[in-house]
Amino acid sequence: MTKNKKKILIIEDDKDINRTLCLRLQMDGLEVIAAHEGYEGFYKAITQQPDLIILDLKLPGLQGEEICKAIRKDEKYVSLPIIMLTAKDRECDKVIGKVIGADQYMAKPFDMDELLEKIHLLLKVK
Repeated sequence: MTKNKKKILIIEDDKDINRTLCLRLQMDGLEVIAAHEGYEGFYKAITQQPDLIILDLKLPGLQGEEICKAIRKDEKYVSLPIIMLTAKDRECDKVIGKVIGADQYMAKPFDMDELLEKIHLLLKVK
């Protein structure tokens, strides 16, 4: 039993990836909030107080880059860990991800164990 479950917000429009992430993170003892489009994701980011966000870049509505920039502009959320999980895998995309405020950047297809490792590292969960 976990003392205080860490809350993860997944903003991912691919329903299969979103569902798979939700199930796997819940199995790992994490609380999960899901969003399937940008505006919904941004709203949940500022109202649900997640401990970490997994963010796709290409989303319906508000794009992931804009969500990341908006979160980083707000003092309350400046240290909120963000993992970008996206199909954009060029080196310049990774640099842009870091510049706009992502803590980690992973390209799809991704390795679930590597993602979990990054999540736990950012949350400092053992």
